[in-house]
Amino acid sequence: MVAGEVSGDMLAARLLAGLRPLLPQARFHGIGGPRMMEQGFVSELPMDKLTVRGLFEVIPRYREIKAIQNALRDRLLAERPALFIGADYPGFNLGLEMQLKSAGIPTMHFVSPQIWAWRGGRIKKIRQAVSHMLVIFPFEEEIYRKAGVPVTYIGHPLAELIPLQPDQDAARRALGIDAAARVVTVMPGSRMGELKYLAEPFVGAVKLLAARDPALRFVVPMAGERQRAYFSELVAQAGLADVDILLVDGQSHNAICAADAVLVASGTATLEVALFKKPMVIAYKVMQASWLIMRHMGYQPWIGLPNILAREFLVPELLQHAATPQALADAVWLQLNDTAGRQRLAQRFTDMHHSLLRNSAQESAAAVMRILQA
Repeated sequence: MVAGEVSGDMLAARLLAGLRPLLPQARFHGIGGPRMMEQGFVSELPMDKLTVRGLFEVIPRYREIKAIQNALRDRLLAERPALFIGADYPGFNLGLEMQLKSAGIPTMHFVSPQIWAWRGGRIKKIRQAVSHMLVIFPFEEEIYRKAGVPVTYIGHPLAELIPLQPDQDAARRALGIDAAARVVTVMPGSRMGELKYLAEPFVGAVKLLAARDPALRFVVPMAGERQRAYFSELVAQAGLADVDILLVDGQSHNAICAADAVLVASGTATLEVALFKKPMVIAYKVMQASWLIMRHMGYQPWIGLPNILAREFLVPELLQHAATPQALADAVWLQLNDTAGRQRLAQRFTDMHHSLLRNSAQESAAAVMRILQA
């Protein structure tokens, strides 16, 4: 198995939880993160060796990542595992899967690349590379069936992990926040690449919001020490010593659950916010060269998962140059104060939650067993 990012680590861990009871003697190894290792997975390389974001951002690390892929390919071709599972991270995993499948090793890919959003031509490569595709959104199943790729819809693991009725008071108690406070949770991303582009406008938005309402509390979950130090420096530079900003290590679910509104980087976190039934503002920024290419490659007008699933702009998206501190602050302020809109969003997000709810560990493990027993 190979996971290259936090979201893939979470998804693969869920699959491993379902497989372990069925294959107690199996050896699960490759590249993965802490959640996979909690399930007995042996990671032969730190997952962050693979983590990179954007089209041009990968160029300085291309040779390093390609060398890792080649070394893993050679080892697996010699070892001939019963199955290779790529957990998301398609730029790396699909190329590896193609080489393994052509050598007769069954391959499974867990989570479809967003061919429904951009680069739809990749379906041809996927058909060559993947013996079986596991998808986590219901509309994806038909896409793969039409393309002749064996597919199983397993539901989204986050829909199981997050309760249908989240307990905001409990989350606030866990974070030491008063039940009556107005709380904005700020999520500029878990990777340093995201922080580089989003942390500064997010801090600027916090400053503007605090000026409008000095009683606002801000919660910022941090993915690690580097991220915390980087964000803290920006807070200090912005002169926000008097603003109530709580930086927490991890605890992203408590931070979301405690919020009245969330300012969030585009990605899996947007779906988490939706499953917690919270109003949000989604932002996305990358290197300008990457943006100039990517903005012409999309097939649909949305980038946030809640909007993609709803097929409409349920929540605001502010992209690249539009993601200014003022625009972000104005959008969050509206989300905080639109009571009727908050109620409508909560109902739409509840319906979305039900549509994604399956026993993903059981469904994905059953799909793996069908391949192994074929």
